[in-house]
Amino acid sequence: MTARSPNTPPSAPGGMSASSFTYTGIRVRDLDRSIDFYTKVLGMRLVFRMRLRKTHGEVALLQGPRTRQRLELNWYEPGSRYATPFRVGEGLDHLAFRTGDLKKAVREFRRAGIRVVDGPHGNPHAAWVYIRDPDGLWLEINGPLTKRRRPTSPARVARG
Repeated sequence: MTARSPNTPPSAPGGMSASSFTYTGIRVRDLDRSIDFYTKVLGMRLVFRMRLRKTHGEVALLQGPRTRQRLELNWYEPGSRYATPFRVGEGLDHLAFRTGDLKKAVREFRRAGIRVVDGPHGNPHAAWVYIRDPDGLWLEINGPLTKRRRPTSPARVARG
């Protein structure tokens, strides 16, 4: 028998043999405002949006432009048993988004009136900053500080 960490749950009979992380769900105070932020500022696209009678709320699913990662935004009507007092993050530390040119992204955030709350950290090839979404959740934006250039192939130089 092998030793198991006290933090490792036992395997459940009939459990998934290979599971994968599919999405992150966060609660928001204003669904329209959050959809607007994540689509316009971070380039995500709205996959679907629907009311949920059972929870007395509404859900929107967003997806990044070049990834399978999805973000679920959840809003609940006042009085719903799910509409607990809002606390930034409720244990969620931050979400991370990758960009090809961090300096350019920071300029775009500033033009849009979005403040960088921490950073940059790292080095020119792997750096990150933090901004906040409309509900105060920290978002890490990471990538190189300059856009990477493709090396010129010898064939292109000869034709040049």
